[in-house]
Amino acid sequence: MREFLGTGVSPGVGVGPVRVMTGSVPVPPVEPFTGDRVAETARALAALEEVAQELESRATAAGGETHDVLAAQALMARDPDLAGEVTVGVSAGLSAARAVYESFGFYRELLGGAGAYISARVADLDDVRDRTVARLMAHEERGLPESGEPYVLITQDLAPADLALLDPAHCVAFVTEEGGPIGHTAILARAMGIPAIVACPGALEVPVGARVLADGASGRLIVDPEPAQIDKARAAEKARAEAVGSATGPGGTKDGHAVPLLANVGGPKDIASALEHGAEGVGLFRSEYLFLDEAVPPGEAEQIAAYRAVLEAFPRVVVRVLDAGADKPLSFLPPAGVEPNPALGERGLRLLRRHPDVLEGQLRALAKAAEGFPPDRLRVMAPMVTDAEEAKMFTDKCREAGIQQAGIMIEVPAAAVRAHDIAEEVDFFSLGTNDLAQYVFAVDRQVSSLTRLQDPWRPALLDLMAHAARAATDAGKGCGVCGEAAADPVMACVLAGLGVTSLSMSSPSLPLVRAALAAHTLAECQEAARAARAARTARDARAAARAALPALETLGL
Repeated sequence: MREFLGTGVSPGVGVGPVRVMTGSVPVPPVEPFTGDRVAETARALAALEEVAQELESRATAAGGETHDVLAAQALMARDPDLAGEVTVGVSAGLSAARAVYESFGFYRELLGGAGAYISARVADLDDVRDRTVARLMAHEERGLPESGEPYVLITQDLAPADLALLDPAHCVAFVTEEGGPIGHTAILARAMGIPAIVACPGALEVPVGARVLADGASGRLIVDPEPAQIDKARAAEKARAEAVGSATGPGGTKDGHAVPLLANVGGPKDIASALEHGAEGVGLFRSEYLFLDEAVPPGEAEQIAAYRAVLEAFPRVVVRVLDAGADKPLSFLPPAGVEPNPALGERGLRLLRRHPDVLEGQLRALAKAAEGFPPDRLRVMAPMVTDAEEAKMFTDKCREAGIQQAGIMIEVPAAAVRAHDIAEEVDFFSLGTNDLAQYVFAVDRQVSSLTRLQDPWRPALLDLMAHAARAATDAGKGCGVCGEAAADPVMACVLAGLGVTSLSMSSPSLPLVRAALAAHTLAECQEAARAARAARTARDARAAARAALPALETLGL
């Protein structure tokens, strides 16, 4: 028996023989093209259109969240700027396949250093690129395996367009070596109810046909499992379902300590899912989704309508102002110059300080959207804040606009270290664990070989979060978490023990987190936090926290 450990992103248990994706797409060779460049350009653009049509067809058949993701991929294939890049490439002497490959590479670099939710689109770009290149090279595209029995799919990564074709009756689980918990593949797996594990190093070493158990809650992939292991995993799955069904109402610990559970949303389209899963409010409204792919900022009326729709649905809404920068280029927010490392450049509040009209326009729209609601319903926060001076500037801007609750995201290590200073200038904090981990551990989240370092269980990150939460508590302010760490039910208990006052996550993660908190007292959560911080490795920290949370076994976690 061998065991691999990845990140469980969609709970459930799948048992069956291993199958893998068929086909592969080679990198087009770099060699001069000497034929008809006009015809070659037409061939490249035709292939992009064919891919767009195929994605639209799958989107229509899939519906739901999958439809939105695939429709967005179709728009990528039809992007006029991309077509322009391809045309220039062929004119410069590249083949159609090579021109497409290099053009996508340009956009891939732009997105690669962006915030977590934007950089997750890199995998979608790669999928469109590979489908187009395969057509141009008359090469077999990657495809789903054929199997006469239910199977577990193991692959390097899984594109949303392929995931849309999975039949849960045949594919009982899937495991990827790459990917992460915030990519579209993970999000859609949860929506479709398919057990899934991502970022599982070594999974492709398992031979085709080997019988495996994939546990989408724990992230464990067991080769040649024994009957007792399968029975235990099934029992845990049943216990999780029962716990989720019985845990209702506001988030909080077993002894009544309130921990509001909020949803991360990208706009009005996410309201229904948040309500369905019991969100008590919105802890992160990513307002940049209103601005992406726009030549000019959306008008005030358009912004007001989007903000007000969410404010009408929930008693508490935290909006993050536009989080853009050189790594997420917007034509109306030109960068100061070329940035060799966009993740460390002008983004978030840094960029908005250079374009105060955009910030003031957004704050004005938010204030108007909140008219008629209780003053504490709308809370607005700034991303990429470094120090108390920046925090004060943002708070002053909010006050001038008539917004009473102003806060910041803590994702720059300097802000966490000097959180006591910043707490004097704002009304609340929100810990962005994805970016904070990236900067603390000097990890590019797009480098799959470094996935092990992008781990919220690493004690250094726990220490920083504890320090920030203590600063907020000392100042009588709230400190939430809106990064993906909040979606881990075990980590959620630890965060409550660290002094975090609210947790915000993707909507489908809310029920299990609610159940985990409701099964433990605040004292148990505090002991779990102490034990995790005392550990020396991420693995030991998680194990120590689990040992301090006795009800996890009952919950099947």
